[in-house]
Amino acid sequence: MASKTDTEVIIGGKVFTLSGYESEEYLQKVASYINNKIAEYNKIDGFKRQPIDTQNVLLQLNIADDYFKSKKQIELMEEQLSEKEKELYDLKHELIATQIKLENTEKNGKNLQNKLDDSSKKIIQLETQIKGTGSKK
Repeated sequence: MASKTDTEVIIGGKVFTLSGYESEEYLQKVASYINNKIAEYNKIDGFKRQPIDTQNVLLQLNIADDYFKSKKQIELMEEQLSEKEKELYDLKHELIATQIKLENTEKNGKNLQNKLDDSSKKIIQLETQIKGTGSKK
């Protein structure tokens, strides 16, 4: 199991100690995301006029919204990946079936060529016999 990481981060101008099994870089990235959301909303006049509790709830709602939108996007991408994998599976089977047909067609072509060669030989033999019989008369 990975070791637990403790790291200090600054969120909203306050120092917090975050603990987790993720890397320090990841924990800093999470804190940075929160700080960016705070900065984004602090640019909105209506937001700054709200009580701090309301601001916190609005930030939480926005972060939850980001989460659910990302989750939905991942689900869509997983569905697309599944569809692409099915298409690939179908194409591979179609390719195999086509290769088998090609091999069978090549075998049939060789068999027909052998028959044609045999028939040509027989024709030549028969022509030779006919010419041999015709010169005896």
